[in-house]
Amino acid sequence: MSELSLLVLLPFLAATLTVAVPGRAASLGLVATAANALLVVSLCREIIARGAVEQVIGGWAAPLGITFVGDGLAAVMLAMTAIVSLAITAQAMSTPGRAGFWPLWMATLGALNGLFLSGDLFNLYVAFEILGLAAVGLTALAGTPMALRAAFDYLTAGLAGSLLILLGIALSYSVTGRVDLETVVVLTESSNGRIALALIAAGLAVKAALFPLHFWMPAAHSSAVPVASALLSALVVKGALYLALRLSIEGGAGAEFLRSALAVLGTGGMLWGAWNALRAERLKLLVAHSTVAQIGLIALAIGVAGDPLQNGLWTAAALLMLSHALAKAAMFLAVGRIAEALGHDRISGLNREELRPGAAEFAFAIAAISLVGLPPTAGFIGKWILIEGLVDEGAVHWIALLLLGTALSAAYLSRVVSRCLRGGPHVSATAQRLPWRSGDVAALGLATGALLLGLAAALPLTLLEVPFA
Repeated sequence: MSELSLLVLLPFLAATLTVAVPGRAASLGLVATAANALLVVSLCREIIARGAVEQVIGGWAAPLGITFVGDGLAAVMLAMTAIVSLAITAQAMSTPGRAGFWPLWMATLGALNGLFLSGDLFNLYVAFEILGLAAVGLTALAGTPMALRAAFDYLTAGLAGSLLILLGIALSYSVTGRVDLETVVVLTESSNGRIALALIAAGLAVKAALFPLHFWMPAAHSSAVPVASALLSALVVKGALYLALRLSIEGGAGAEFLRSALAVLGTGGMLWGAWNALRAERLKLLVAHSTVAQIGLIALAIGVAGDPLQNGLWTAAALLMLSHALAKAAMFLAVGRIAEALGHDRISGLNREELRPGAAEFAFAIAAISLVGLPPTAGFIGKWILIEGLVDEGAVHWIALLLLGTALSAAYLSRVVSRCLRGGPHVSATAQRLPWRSGDVAALGLATGALLLGLAAALPLTLLEVPFA
């Protein structure tokens, strides 16, 4: 059995075992996450050495069979998931357990791996369904009325997005008679095919919380428990963004209408999310609106990159996804610790005299540097690649919008960092210096990884240069 099938099978097996043996759920989750990381490392080495790999499941080949495909882009997404997964697992083991977390988390990991490896549209839909249902459960884990209401909105939005994707896949099958990803370029050549792609893209926009279809996301991410918020923001939304990028690549020049829509909606999301982050009064809500802005930035990067078969600007979007995943997971984990220490997450009460900045505050600050895109982060490398290509094309208006988005990111994140690093009275009598936990190591590790990833950007760029299967 190859790494491709094991990457999907192992997390689902772990999810089943954590239900059957709840007393050992944390240990089983740790073993499964570590094994998943080792499989990803092995697969990345194989892809670099041999190129893209493929596995046909059950002997049923394309166009109607189940095929797993591991190429450079899929490998980068799997590596992103594995790194964040290790940190999430470390954080979850250091905090009091919540019923249902480990099965939901393992199911989320399996669905993400299956999504990144699927070589056909229908199995992508199945992976999205599993991912969406697990994400709703993670949102509701807090058990508060706000969390349950946010989970219901998440479920409603997810079902609407799934319906649009399924309608698009059905229409694409009626046009081409097949469901593998190679049909995308054929779909761009007819009006019905373009309608099918538009339906799929609309469903992805809902699932990715792309402006103006982001109405469900800030409440869901801000009301969930910190470890679930980190998962939802860092990994779950990447599934839809990954498929949008994959459709852009597979569609080639014919998918320009899709990229134009992504560029426009991405610009709106980047500006609207930043504006709401500037106005947010709670720390978790600021970080949630920041996710809307960062999703818009990634969609904009996909949209303005042009034909992926003619240039390599699409790699900027992949690097931005990777950088965002590490930084945003670190940020949500840090926010959870800050709120635990202070007894609240109000931005106005972050500065205090008695408790000097600790590990969580420094993790947040480092993650903020990565999200803004300052050197030497991978966010900086991604923006540099994109702006350099846009300069060559003379697309000054897109460059101006990217720089505006960067300035707004610096503005709303500095609200938090400046308060954490300066003295002043705290507003909670229960504020305390918390003892170190593995979660602090996880947040600092992810934030530092996001910071230093720019220095090691050659590795993901080498993977992204591997030809598509």
